[in-house]
Amino acid sequence: MEAIPSWQPSPRYPDPAVQVLHPSFEKYRIALAAVERLATGFRFTEGPVWFGDGRYLLFSDIPNNRIMKWEEETGAVGVFRRPSDFANGNTRDRQGRLVTCEHGKRRVTRTEYDGRITVLADRFEGKPLNAPNDVVAKSDGSLWFTDPPFGISNDYEGFRAEPQLPTNVYRIDGESGTVTVATGDILGPNGLAFSPDESKLYVVQSRARPQRNIVACDVVDGKLLRNPRVLVDCGPGIPDGLRVDEDGNLWCGWGMGDPELDGVMVFSPQGERIGRIRLPERCANLCFGGLQRNRLFMAGSQSLYSLYVNTRGAV
Repeated sequence: MEAIPSWQPSPRYPDPAVQVLHPSFEKYRIALAAVERLATGFRFTEGPVWFGDGRYLLFSDIPNNRIMKWEEETGAVGVFRRPSDFANGNTRDRQGRLVTCEHGKRRVTRTEYDGRITVLADRFEGKPLNAPNDVVAKSDGSLWFTDPPFGISNDYEGFRAEPQLPTNVYRIDGESGTVTVATGDILGPNGLAFSPDESKLYVVQSRARPQRNIVACDVVDGKLLRNPRVLVDCGPGIPDGLRVDEDGNLWCGWGMGDPELDGVMVFSPQGERIGRIRLPERCANLCFGGLQRNRLFMAGSQSLYSLYVNTRGAV
């Protein structure tokens, strides 16, 4: 496999990097669309989030302690925020405000319309959070985030510290701001995404043994997660962030071990592997964006990629 700096997009259509693993994926592949590398030269990208009203993408460059901005109209790339307190996962709340997981201060924040930073969660039962990793918004205004210790395991993605809390999935109430535990039953919770009807929350379980898993949980009373079960046994693959499309398929960042596994894996709602997007580096996280929400943005190890697909991200 070629080194990252010499990677070039395929001149062929359909792009051989977009692989159909099951006939059901064929309809999602656009024959005349290829993987594009939009920017490179970062240390470890994460947390892409689309701002359609401004036609730009924000994404984290964690070790460089900054959030980057890519503009769709011009292709320009610049710094949105530095320092970012080692920002990782990002999303938008139901009012369109940026919500960010920060390793540095071990908190979840909201960026107000005027640029002020509001702390939404930094402690639970008097103890500091571990290192909030990824966050998603629900239609009731609540925010759900994972809190593994990965961001405090060294001084590269944050500041080394000993965890004082279990690795919970938390819920922040949209009205009161109260932080509660949605579940404590998932080992090393990482990326997460709701099903289109919000009846299920999918969570990457990064500390399962012997394999990592993608777990499906039932959302009970809009506040709790129950009945966690393995939807995808990831085998040798290393999953990270994920998003769900309008048909309920899971698009998951993949790789870091075997380079032949690097990229994005796509699973049906039943957990069957249906498609794959090969990249020359690991994909940590991804999101749907563009004018029609049909452009997949993929945050690789050192680069940002995109691909137009024949589906849209679930709202």
